[in-house]
Amino acid sequence: MSRKNQQGSGRPRARAAAKYTIYNVTEPAELMEFLMKKMAGISRTRVKALLTNRVVLVDNNIQTQYNYPLQAGMKVQISHEKHKHEFRHPLLKILYEDAYLIVVEKKEGLLSVATDHQKERTAQHILNEYVKRQHRNNRIFVVHRLDRETSGIMMYAKDERTQHTLRDNWHDIVCDRRYVSVVMGDMEKDSGTVESWLTDRKLYVSSSDHDDGGKFSVTHYQTIKRANGYSLVELQLETGRKNQIRVHMSSLGHPVVGDERYGCEVDPLGRLALHAFKLCFYHPVTGELMQFETLYPASFKNLMLRK
Repeated sequence: MSRKNQQGSGRPRARAAAKYTIYNVTEPAELMEFLMKKMAGISRTRVKALLTNRVVLVDNNIQTQYNYPLQAGMKVQISHEKHKHEFRHPLLKILYEDAYLIVVEKKEGLLSVATDHQKERTAQHILNEYVKRQHRNNRIFVVHRLDRETSGIMMYAKDERTQHTLRDNWHDIVCDRRYVSVVMGDMEKDSGTVESWLTDRKLYVSSSDHDDGGKFSVTHYQTIKRANGYSLVELQLETGRKNQIRVHMSSLGHPVVGDERYGCEVDPLGRLALHAFKLCFYHPVTGELMQFETLYPASFKNLMLRK
């Protein structure tokens, strides 16, 4: 029997469908401009839809920024496997992603990163699994943290170089970082600043009004509303110490609602009433100003409704 017949009928086998359409970059261009030129006839709306659906990759990394700067030698891929790159998790939402970093909004109850004593599933674990679907060598690197019971916006790096750039130049790169909180009682002032030296005692963070060897910390606050024995407060961090807002609000006599550790005796929301709603920074690679903002949690607003 001929080799051809041994293998079957002799009909050519169907070729597997290509997973990507690949475009090679030969000169500098913005991603939107590049795709509209390569995909003749495609509209700006359609390109934005591809980016939103997370099916555009640059050098094997998902890119959602329409004006991402391309350089000669890069490779742009359009995935035909949308489901492979979708990300869905009840406690974590991706707000932005490119080859260097990923910005997310996390729910309360989820740790940012595992500690020596807490080995449970964390935002870092979840994102590691996600980026490894794109390439098995991909990893997520921690830049900053949010407390487990604090919700809101945070970012991670996708390589060590970006991580070091962000950590080493944090105060130059991050230009606006704000939280919203519901605290106990009626705030005496409409706005103000809290300054103190904070020391991590492991189980809690202590505050001192003089330099006792702790880390100097500054929190600016603005009172948005007072109602029902609570105050809705917007807070801007000048420094980012462990438990900083929680300790500073407690030191004013207005602990964060639900924060038993720092003196609050009620928990009407079943969670810590603290949410990181705004993060603005200069991209560590492109230098572009990146701005992310989420709505105040509805539960915070509902607690402030007049009865």
